[in-house]
Amino acid sequence: MPTTKHITLLSLCLLALAAAVSGRLHAQAMPTATGPGGYVSAGVGAAAYHFEYGERYLGGITGWVDANPVWRYGLEGEVRSMRYHTSEDVTETTFLGGPRIAIFPGPLRPYVKLLAGAGHYDLPFGFAQGTFFTYAPGAGVDYMLNDIVAVRVVDFEYQVSTKFQTSRSGPESNLVNYGISAGISIRLNPLIKFPKAFHYKKRLYGRGPLEN
Repeated sequence: MPTTKHITLLSLCLLALAAAVSGRLHAQAMPTATGPGGYVSAGVGAAAYHFEYGERYLGGITGWVDANPVWRYGLEGEVRSMRYHTSEDVTETTFLGGPRIAIFPGPLRPYVKLLAGAGHYDLPFGFAQGTFFTYAPGAGVDYMLNDIVAVRVVDFEYQVSTKFQTSRSGPESNLVNYGISAGISIRLNPLIKFPKAFHYKKRLYGRGPLEN
């Protein structure tokens, strides 16, 4: 079974790859006048989640990278560490990634997403630990303060860790955690502004060659 160190390195590689691919696509595709174009952003925030194991609430920190070749469709990579307000040394760390879709452009941008990856759990007093496949449908709202800075007003996720076991011989079941997070993100790639209208050359019949 992979260790937390291996999963962390893999997650960082996936986030870097997503950012690189998005940057290449953005360089090849010029934004149109109908949307804000492609972007890559990175953010950090705080999270509060209900943890089904022991019916407890945990607090933590979260970080994410959004890579959007176009304004509506993109990828999100996310790491979340829930280690605050814990009892009996129970913690959770998730490494997730997947598609993210913005509903409409503008300063206030609601979105939906479907992430999947790994959820790592430390159980009471170090008695056991394990890493399980985890998927998480979610939705949220970003508010664009300007062309560079955005506030993640709220992000909701419903996480399901499959085949969860408290011991090697224990029964398997799905562990369900859900909660919200909020934070702030910064655009990483340079902003390229285009005029609202483009002037095309037109032929003036009977009056010579093309003119502007």
